Amino acid sequence: MQNLSIASQLTLYGLLALIGLFALLLLVWQIRVLRGEAMPNPDGSIDDWRQQKILFGLAFADVLLVCPATLAAIALAFLAPRWGHLLLAMIGFWLVYINFATTATSLRFETPKITLSWLLVFPAGAVLGLAYLAWAAAHFDAVFAR
Repeated sequence: MQNLSIASQLTLYGLLALIGLFALLLLVWQIRVLRGEAMPNPDGSIDDWRQQKILFGLAFADVLLVCPATLAAIALAFLAPRWGHLLLAMIGFWLVYINFATTATSLRFETPKITLSWLLVFPAGAVLGLAYLAWAAAHFDAVFAR
């Protein structure tokens, strides 16, 4: 990774910071859901696992698997870059998948007002995942070269 340009390194650090922030915000949100708080979403829906039991499972998986794996991948990107970027690629696919799914669900069932808050909660994660995957594809040789 030493042979990356300054712009590529800055882009990577920015993406890692945004992915880390996204994971920390998700962690806090899902811990609050697990604690039993009804959390209103910007599309008018409410994350309350007493009303929708699947939300408990999603929050549990995010807290125990997704958020720690994301933070570990970011640390590994500096400590063991090949493993970190491999794990980050999987997280990038997860970000794309889950945020497309939540965006589509929000549009189909909640008919939200498209506000800045809605954009940051729902489709921004997919854009972030796509941005990392595009960066990794553009720098594949530098990231995974021996």
